Amino acid sequence: MATRHNILTLNEAQGLPVWRRPVFLLLLMAAAMPIAFSTWSALLNNWVIEVVDFTGVEIGWLHTVREIPGFLAIGVIALMMIMREQVLGIVALGLLGVATAITAWFPSLGGILVLTMLSSIGFHYYETVNQSLQLQWIDKKRAPQMLGWIMAVGSAASLVAYGLLVVTWKSFGLSYNFVYMVSGGVTAAIALFCFFAYPQFESPEPQLKTFVLRRRYWLYYALQFMSGARRQIFTVFAAFMMVERFGFEVHEVTALFLINFVANMIFAPLMGKAVTIWGERRALTFEYVGLICVFLAYGGIYYFGWGVVLAATLYVIDHMFFALAFALKTYFQKIADTQDIAPTAAVAFTINHIAAVFLPALLGYLWVVSPGAVFGLASAMAAVSLALALMIPRHPEKGNETVFSRFVAAPAE
Repeated sequence: MATRHNILTLNEAQGLPVWRRPVFLLLLMAAAMPIAFSTWSALLNNWVIEVVDFTGVEIGWLHTVREIPGFLAIGVIALMMIMREQVLGIVALGLLGVATAITAWFPSLGGILVLTMLSSIGFHYYETVNQSLQLQWIDKKRAPQMLGWIMAVGSAASLVAYGLLVVTWKSFGLSYNFVYMVSGGVTAAIALFCFFAYPQFESPEPQLKTFVLRRRYWLYYALQFMSGARRQIFTVFAAFMMVERFGFEVHEVTALFLINFVANMIFAPLMGKAVTIWGERRALTFEYVGLICVFLAYGGIYYFGWGVVLAATLYVIDHMFFALAFALKTYFQKIADTQDIAPTAAVAFTINHIAAVFLPALLGYLWVVSPGAVFGLASAMAAVSLALALMIPRHPEKGNETVFSRFVAAPAE
Protein backbone atom coordinates (compact mmCIF):
# COMPACT_ATOMS: atom_id res chain seq x y z
CA MET A 1 0.00 0.00 0.00
CA ALA A 2 3.01 2.31 0.26
CA THR A 3 6.12 2.71 -1.82
CA ARG A 4 9.52 2.54 -0.22
CA HIS A 5 10.27 6.23 -0.67
CA ASN A 6 7.41 7.35 1.60
CA ILE A 7 8.12 4.84 4.37
CA LEU A 8 10.00 6.41 7.27
CA THR A 9 11.59 4.87 10.35
CA LEU A 10 10.54 6.31 13.69
CA ASN A 11 13.93 8.06 13.97
CA GLU A 12 13.54 9.61 10.52
CA ALA A 13 10.02 10.73 11.43
CA GLN A 14 11.41 12.94 14.18
CA GLY A 15 12.61 15.31 11.45
CA LEU A 16 9.04 15.92 10.27
CA PRO A 17 6.87 18.82 11.50
CA VAL A 18 5.25 17.94 14.83
CA TRP A 19 1.80 17.49 13.27
CA ARG A 20 3.11 14.81 10.86
CA ARG A 21 4.90 12.66 13.42
CA PRO A 22 3.67 9.20 14.52
CA VAL A 23 2.48 10.24 17.98
CA PHE A 24 0.45 13.11 16.51
CA LEU A 25 -1.19 10.63 14.12
CA LEU A 26 -2.12 8.48 17.12
CA LEU A 27 -3.60 11.54 18.83
CA LEU A 28 -5.55 12.55 15.71
CA MET A 29 -7.04 9.07 15.27
CA ALA A 30 -7.80 8.97 19.01
CA ALA A 31 -9.84 12.14 18.52
CA ALA A 32 -11.59 10.91 15.35
CA MET A 33 -12.84 7.56 16.62
CA PRO A 34 -15.09 8.77 19.49
CA ILE A 35 -16.71 11.48 17.37
CA ALA A 36 -18.57 8.68 15.59
CA PHE A 37 -18.59 5.94 18.21
CA SER A 38 -19.46 8.05 21.25
CA THR A 39 -22.27 9.80 19.37
CA TRP A 40 -23.59 6.42 18.25
CA SER A 41 -23.49 5.22 21.87
CA ALA A 42 -25.13 8.36 23.27
CA LEU A 43 -28.12 8.11 20.92
CA LEU A 44 -28.40 4.32 20.76
CA ASN A 45 -30.64 3.54 23.74
CA ASN A 46 -33.12 6.32 23.00
CA TRP A 47 -33.04 5.50 19.27
CA VAL A 48 -33.85 1.81 19.70
CA ILE A 49 -36.42 2.35 22.46
CA GLU A 50 -38.27 5.27 20.85
CA VAL A 51 -38.08 4.24 17.19
CA VAL A 52 -37.87 0.45 17.15
CA ASP A 53 -39.40 -0.45 20.57
CA PHE A 54 -36.45 -2.48 21.84
CA THR A 55 -36.64 -4.33 25.17
CA GLY A 56 -33.74 -5.80 27.13
CA VAL A 57 -33.86 -8.90 24.90
CA GLU A 58 -33.30 -6.96 21.64
CA ILE A 59 -30.63 -4.70 23.15
CA GLY A 60 -28.82 -7.81 24.34
CA TRP A 61 -28.87 -9.29 20.83
CA LEU A 62 -27.72 -5.99 19.33
CA HIS A 63 -24.67 -5.90 21.56
CA THR A 64 -23.94 -9.56 20.88
CA VAL A 65 -23.87 -8.74 17.15
CA ARG A 66 -21.75 -5.67 17.90
CA GLU A 67 -19.14 -7.81 19.62
CA ILE A 68 -18.79 -10.52 16.95
CA PRO A 69 -16.14 -8.51 15.00
CA GLY A 70 -14.20 -8.12 18.24
CA PHE A 71 -14.21 -11.89 18.61
CA LEU A 72 -12.96 -12.11 15.00
CA ALA A 73 -10.26 -9.47 15.51
CA ILE A 74 -7.72 -12.21 14.90
CA GLY A 75 -8.53 -11.62 11.23
CA VAL A 76 -6.29 -8.55 11.49
CA ILE A 77 -3.32 -10.91 11.22
CA ALA A 78 -4.49 -12.07 7.79
CA LEU A 79 -5.16 -8.51 6.62
CA MET A 80 -1.65 -7.49 7.71
CA MET A 81 -0.33 -9.78 4.99
CA ILE A 82 -1.88 -7.60 2.28
CA MET A 83 -1.73 -4.12 3.82
CA ARG A 84 0.34 -2.26 6.37
CA GLU A 85 -0.98 -1.91 9.92
CA GLN A 86 -1.18 1.86 9.64
CA VAL A 87 -3.26 1.66 6.46
CA LEU A 88 -5.53 -1.01 7.95
CA GLY A 89 -6.18 1.15 11.02
CA ILE A 90 -7.13 4.17 8.91
CA VAL A 91 -9.39 2.14 6.59
CA ALA A 92 -11.15 0.62 9.62
CA LEU A 93 -11.62 4.09 11.10
CA GLY A 94 -13.20 5.24 7.83
CA LEU A 95 -15.58 2.27 7.84
CA LEU A 96 -16.69 3.16 11.35
CA GLY A 97 -17.44 6.70 10.19
CA VAL A 98 -19.40 5.70 7.09
CA ALA A 99 -21.46 3.04 8.89
CA THR A 100 -22.31 5.48 11.69
CA ALA A 101 -23.36 8.13 9.17
CA ILE A 102 -26.08 5.92 7.66
CA THR A 103 -27.27 4.25 10.89
CA ALA A 104 -30.66 5.99 10.98
CA TRP A 105 -31.49 5.05 7.38
CA PHE A 106 -32.59 1.57 8.43
CA PRO A 107 -35.02 1.80 11.41
CA SER A 108 -35.71 -1.90 11.81
CA LEU A 109 -34.19 -4.70 13.84
CA GLY A 110 -32.53 -6.23 10.77
CA GLY A 111 -31.24 -2.89 9.47
CA ILE A 112 -29.85 -1.88 12.86
CA LEU A 113 -28.09 -5.23 13.27
CA VAL A 114 -26.44 -4.99 9.82
CA LEU A 115 -25.24 -1.41 10.37
CA THR A 116 -24.10 -2.32 13.88
CA MET A 117 -22.04 -5.16 12.43
CA LEU A 118 -20.38 -2.87 9.85
CA SER A 119 -19.58 -0.09 12.32
CA SER A 120 -18.33 -2.70 14.77
CA ILE A 121 -15.92 -4.17 12.21
CA GLY A 122 -14.52 -0.68 11.75
CA PHE A 123 -14.33 0.00 15.48
CA HIS A 124 -12.79 -3.29 16.57
CA TYR A 125 -10.27 -3.56 13.75
CA TYR A 126 -9.25 0.06 14.31
CA GLU A 127 -8.85 -0.55 18.05
CA THR A 128 -6.83 -3.72 17.50
CA VAL A 129 -4.37 -2.00 15.16
CA ASN A 130 -4.34 1.18 17.22
CA GLN A 131 -3.32 -0.65 20.39
CA SER A 132 -0.56 -2.39 18.46
CA LEU A 133 0.77 0.85 16.95
CA GLN A 134 0.71 2.60 20.32
CA LEU A 135 2.90 -0.05 21.90
CA GLN A 136 5.26 -0.10 18.90
CA TRP A 137 5.59 3.67 18.42
CA ILE A 138 5.76 4.84 22.07
CA ASP A 139 8.82 4.22 24.22
CA LYS A 140 8.22 1.93 27.23
CA LYS A 141 9.37 4.57 29.71
CA ARG A 142 6.91 7.12 28.34
CA ALA A 143 4.06 4.70 27.63
CA PRO A 144 1.85 5.06 30.76
CA GLN A 145 1.90 8.86 30.67
CA MET A 146 1.53 9.03 26.87
CA LEU A 147 -1.35 6.56 26.85
CA GLY A 148 -3.01 8.70 29.50
CA TRP A 149 -2.71 11.74 27.23
CA ILE A 150 -4.06 9.80 24.24
CA MET A 151 -7.04 8.75 26.34
CA ALA A 152 -7.52 12.38 27.41
CA VAL A 153 -7.58 13.51 23.77
CA GLY A 154 -10.23 10.90 22.97
CA SER A 155 -12.24 12.10 25.96
CA ALA A 156 -11.92 15.70 24.79
CA ALA A 157 -13.30 14.74 21.36
CA SER A 158 -16.21 12.96 23.02
CA LEU A 159 -16.72 15.99 25.23
CA VAL A 160 -17.07 18.26 22.20
CA ALA A 161 -19.49 15.86 20.52
CA TYR A 162 -21.59 15.43 23.65
CA GLY A 163 -21.50 19.14 24.48
CA LEU A 164 -22.88 19.97 21.06
CA LEU A 165 -25.61 17.34 21.50
CA VAL A 166 -26.65 18.66 24.90
CA VAL A 167 -26.80 22.25 23.65
CA THR A 168 -28.42 21.65 20.26
CA TRP A 169 -30.61 18.52 20.54
CA LYS A 170 -33.71 20.20 21.92
CA SER A 171 -32.91 23.80 20.96
CA PHE A 172 -32.70 22.97 17.25
CA GLY A 173 -34.96 19.91 17.22
CA LEU A 174 -32.23 17.72 15.75
CA SER A 175 -33.09 14.35 14.23
CA TYR A 176 -31.26 11.09 14.81
CA ASN A 177 -30.41 10.96 11.11
CA PHE A 178 -28.81 14.42 11.06
CA VAL A 179 -26.63 13.76 14.11
CA TYR A 180 -25.50 10.35 12.89
CA MET A 181 -24.63 11.70 9.44
CA VAL A 182 -22.61 14.65 10.81
CA SER A 183 -20.69 12.65 13.41
CA GLY A 184 -19.96 9.71 11.10
CA GLY A 185 -19.04 12.06 8.26
CA VAL A 186 -16.51 13.94 10.40
CA THR A 187 -14.81 10.68 11.44
CA ALA A 188 -14.69 9.47 7.82
CA ALA A 189 -13.22 12.82 6.70
CA ILE A 190 -10.48 12.67 9.33
CA ALA A 191 -9.66 9.11 8.25
CA LEU A 192 -9.24 10.33 4.66
CA PHE A 193 -6.96 13.11 5.86
CA CYS A 194 -4.83 10.64 7.84
CA PHE A 195 -4.52 8.40 4.78
CA PHE A 196 -3.24 11.13 2.46
CA ALA A 197 -1.40 13.51 4.83
CA TYR A 198 0.94 11.05 6.57
CA PRO A 199 3.82 8.91 5.33
CA GLN A 200 3.99 5.27 6.39
CA PHE A 201 5.98 4.74 9.59
CA GLU A 202 8.22 1.70 10.01
CA SER A 203 8.36 0.22 13.49
CA PRO A 204 11.80 -0.72 14.87
CA GLU A 205 10.97 -4.44 14.93
CA PRO A 206 9.13 -6.13 12.01
CA GLN A 207 5.91 -7.67 13.31
CA LEU A 208 5.14 -11.36 13.00
CA LYS A 209 2.27 -11.95 10.59
CA THR A 210 1.30 -15.30 12.03
CA PHE A 211 -0.91 -16.46 14.88
CA VAL A 212 0.95 -16.02 18.19
CA LEU A 213 -0.21 -17.69 21.41
CA ARG A 214 2.48 -18.01 24.07
CA ARG A 215 2.16 -19.75 27.44
CA ARG A 216 4.14 -17.07 29.23
CA TYR A 217 1.45 -14.52 28.31
CA TRP A 218 -1.26 -16.57 30.07
CA LEU A 219 -1.97 -14.00 32.78
CA TYR A 220 -2.39 -11.23 30.21
CA TYR A 221 -4.85 -13.43 28.28
CA ALA A 222 -6.82 -14.21 31.47
CA LEU A 223 -7.04 -10.54 32.43
CA GLN A 224 -8.20 -9.67 28.92
CA PHE A 225 -10.92 -12.33 29.05
CA MET A 226 -12.28 -11.10 32.37
CA SER A 227 -12.04 -7.48 31.27
CA GLY A 228 -14.16 -8.21 28.20
CA ALA A 229 -16.79 -10.14 30.15
CA ARG A 230 -17.06 -7.50 32.87
CA ARG A 231 -17.07 -4.56 30.45
CA GLN A 232 -20.12 -5.91 28.62
CA ILE A 233 -22.34 -5.46 31.63
CA PHE A 234 -21.34 -1.82 32.01
CA THR A 235 -21.47 -1.05 28.29
CA VAL A 236 -24.78 -2.75 27.62
CA PHE A 237 -26.85 -2.38 30.76
CA ALA A 238 -25.65 0.63 32.79
CA ALA A 239 -26.77 3.23 30.23
CA PHE A 240 -29.81 1.14 29.27
CA MET A 241 -30.85 1.26 32.95
CA MET A 242 -30.75 5.07 32.92
CA VAL A 243 -33.24 5.16 30.04
CA GLU A 244 -35.47 2.22 30.96
CA ARG A 245 -35.71 2.73 34.75
CA PHE A 246 -35.25 6.47 35.14
CA GLY A 247 -36.62 7.71 31.80
CA PHE A 248 -33.54 9.67 30.71
CA GLU A 249 -33.95 11.55 27.43
CA VAL A 250 -31.24 11.95 24.76
CA HIS A 251 -29.87 15.21 26.12
CA GLU A 252 -29.83 13.81 29.68
CA VAL A 253 -27.98 10.63 28.69
CA THR A 254 -25.58 12.78 26.68
CA ALA A 255 -25.03 15.12 29.64
CA LEU A 256 -24.11 12.09 31.74
CA PHE A 257 -21.64 10.95 29.09
CA LEU A 258 -20.28 14.50 28.94
CA ILE A 259 -19.56 14.47 32.67
CA ASN A 260 -17.75 11.16 32.19
CA PHE A 261 -15.43 12.57 29.60
CA VAL A 262 -14.70 15.77 31.51
CA ALA A 263 -13.62 13.52 34.37
CA ASN A 264 -11.50 11.42 32.00
CA MET A 265 -9.83 14.48 30.49
CA ILE A 266 -8.76 15.53 33.97
CA PHE A 267 -7.89 12.16 35.47
CA ALA A 268 -6.55 10.05 32.56
CA PRO A 269 -3.13 11.83 32.45
CA LEU A 270 -2.99 11.62 36.25
CA MET A 271 -3.80 7.91 36.08
CA GLY A 272 -1.01 7.49 33.54
CA LYS A 273 1.37 9.06 36.03
CA ALA A 274 -0.07 6.88 38.80
CA VAL A 275 0.63 3.72 36.79
CA THR A 276 4.22 4.92 36.31
CA ILE A 277 4.61 5.41 40.08
CA TRP A 278 2.49 2.56 41.47
CA GLY A 279 3.06 -0.04 38.79
CA GLU A 280 0.43 -2.07 36.96
CA ARG A 281 -0.45 -4.40 39.85
CA ARG A 282 -1.43 -1.65 42.28
CA ALA A 283 -3.26 0.36 39.61
CA LEU A 284 -5.34 -2.62 38.50
CA THR A 285 -5.99 -3.67 42.11
CA PHE A 286 -7.36 -0.19 42.81
CA GLU A 287 -9.56 -0.42 39.71
CA TYR A 288 -11.03 -3.82 40.49
CA VAL A 289 -11.74 -3.11 44.18
CA GLY A 290 -13.57 0.03 43.08
CA LEU A 291 -15.55 -1.84 40.44
CA ILE A 292 -16.67 -4.49 42.94
CA CYS A 293 -18.14 -1.74 45.12
CA VAL A 294 -19.74 0.08 42.18
CA PHE A 295 -21.45 -3.03 40.77
CA LEU A 296 -22.76 -4.03 44.20
CA ALA A 297 -24.22 -0.54 44.54
CA TYR A 298 -25.82 -0.85 41.09
CA GLY A 299 -27.56 -3.98 42.33
CA GLY A 300 -28.73 -2.07 45.40
CA ILE A 301 -30.54 0.40 43.14
CA TYR A 302 -32.91 -2.39 42.12
CA TYR A 303 -33.15 -4.30 45.38
CA PHE A 304 -33.49 -1.28 47.71
CA GLY A 305 -34.94 1.37 45.40
CA TRP A 306 -31.99 3.78 45.56
CA GLY A 307 -32.52 6.81 43.36
CA VAL A 308 -31.39 8.38 40.13
CA VAL A 309 -28.72 10.64 41.66
CA LEU A 310 -26.82 7.65 43.04
CA ALA A 311 -27.25 5.78 39.74
CA ALA A 312 -25.80 8.70 37.77
CA THR A 313 -22.93 9.13 40.25
CA LEU A 314 -22.07 5.45 40.05
CA TYR A 315 -22.10 5.64 36.26
CA VAL A 316 -19.46 8.38 36.30
CA ILE A 317 -17.31 6.61 38.92
CA ASP A 318 -17.61 3.35 36.98
CA HIS A 319 -16.38 5.03 33.81
CA MET A 320 -13.42 6.57 35.65
CA PHE A 321 -12.30 3.19 36.98
CA PHE A 322 -12.37 1.70 33.50
CA ALA A 323 -9.91 4.41 32.42
CA LEU A 324 -7.21 2.51 34.28
CA ALA A 325 -7.54 -0.37 31.79
CA PHE A 326 -4.53 0.93 29.82
CA ALA A 327 -2.38 -0.52 32.63
CA LEU A 328 -3.05 -3.86 30.92
CA LYS A 329 -1.41 -2.49 27.76
CA THR A 330 1.73 -1.35 29.56
CA TYR A 331 1.94 -4.65 31.45
CA PHE A 332 1.98 -6.51 28.14
CA GLN A 333 4.45 -4.05 26.60
CA LYS A 334 6.89 -4.85 29.41
CA ILE A 335 6.69 -8.64 29.14
CA ALA A 336 6.36 -9.05 25.36
CA ASP A 337 8.85 -9.73 22.60
CA THR A 338 8.62 -6.65 20.39
CA GLN A 339 7.74 -8.60 17.25
CA ASP A 340 4.78 -10.20 19.10
CA ILE A 341 2.94 -6.93 19.71
CA ALA A 342 0.79 -6.80 16.54
CA PRO A 343 -0.31 -10.47 16.40
CA THR A 344 -0.84 -10.61 20.16
CA ALA A 345 -2.98 -7.46 20.03
CA ALA A 346 -5.26 -9.32 17.61
CA VAL A 347 -5.27 -12.48 19.73
CA ALA A 348 -5.92 -10.49 22.92
CA PHE A 349 -8.80 -8.61 21.30
CA THR A 350 -10.34 -11.92 20.29
CA ILE A 351 -9.92 -13.31 23.81
CA ASN A 352 -11.38 -10.08 25.23
CA HIS A 353 -14.51 -10.65 23.15
CA ILE A 354 -15.11 -14.36 23.73
CA ALA A 355 -17.64 -13.68 26.48
CA ALA A 356 -18.93 -10.61 24.64
CA VAL A 357 -20.38 -12.75 21.84
CA PHE A 358 -22.84 -14.60 24.05
CA LEU A 359 -23.00 -12.69 27.34
CA PRO A 360 -25.16 -9.68 26.30
CA ALA A 361 -27.83 -11.89 24.73
CA LEU A 362 -27.96 -14.25 27.72
CA LEU A 363 -27.94 -11.41 30.24
CA GLY A 364 -30.70 -9.69 28.27
CA TYR A 365 -33.00 -12.54 29.34
CA LEU A 366 -31.73 -12.35 32.94
CA TRP A 367 -32.29 -8.57 32.89
CA VAL A 368 -36.00 -9.07 32.19
CA VAL A 369 -36.24 -11.25 35.31
CA SER A 370 -33.76 -9.58 37.70
CA PRO A 371 -31.65 -6.53 36.70
CA GLY A 372 -29.96 -6.55 40.11
CA ALA A 373 -28.65 -10.07 39.49
CA VAL A 374 -26.90 -8.84 36.33
CA PHE A 375 -24.88 -6.35 38.36
CA GLY A 376 -24.21 -8.95 41.06
CA LEU A 377 -22.64 -11.13 38.38
CA ALA A 378 -20.51 -8.18 37.27
CA SER A 379 -19.24 -7.72 40.82
CA ALA A 380 -18.20 -11.38 40.96
CA MET A 381 -16.33 -10.94 37.66
CA ALA A 382 -14.50 -7.92 39.07
CA ALA A 383 -13.49 -10.05 42.07
CA VAL A 384 -11.97 -12.67 39.75
CA SER A 385 -10.10 -9.89 37.92
CA LEU A 386 -8.77 -8.66 41.27
CA ALA A 387 -7.40 -12.11 42.09
CA LEU A 388 -5.65 -12.23 38.71
CA ALA A 389 -4.23 -8.71 39.07
CA LEU A 390 -2.56 -9.69 42.33
CA MET A 391 -0.49 -12.19 40.31
CA ILE A 392 1.27 -9.38 38.40
CA PRO A 393 4.79 -8.80 39.75
CA ARG A 394 5.87 -5.36 40.97
CA HIS A 395 8.33 -5.04 38.09
CA PRO A 396 7.05 -7.15 35.17
CA GLU A 397 9.43 -7.95 32.33
CA LYS A 398 10.25 -10.80 30.00
CA GLY A 399 11.01 -13.78 32.25
CA ASN A 400 9.13 -12.18 35.16
CA GLU A 401 5.58 -12.23 33.81
CA THR A 402 3.84 -13.33 37.05
CA VAL A 403 4.62 -13.56 40.76
CA PHE A 404 5.15 -17.28 40.20
CA SER A 405 7.87 -16.82 37.58
CA ARG A 406 10.71 -16.89 40.13
CA PHE A 407 9.62 -20.32 41.38
CA VAL A 408 9.34 -22.11 38.04
CA ALA A 409 11.52 -22.54 34.99
CA ALA A 410 10.53 -20.43 31.99
CA PRO A 411 7.88 -22.34 30.02
CA ALA A 412 8.48 -23.36 26.46
CA GLU A 413 6.95 -20.98 23.93
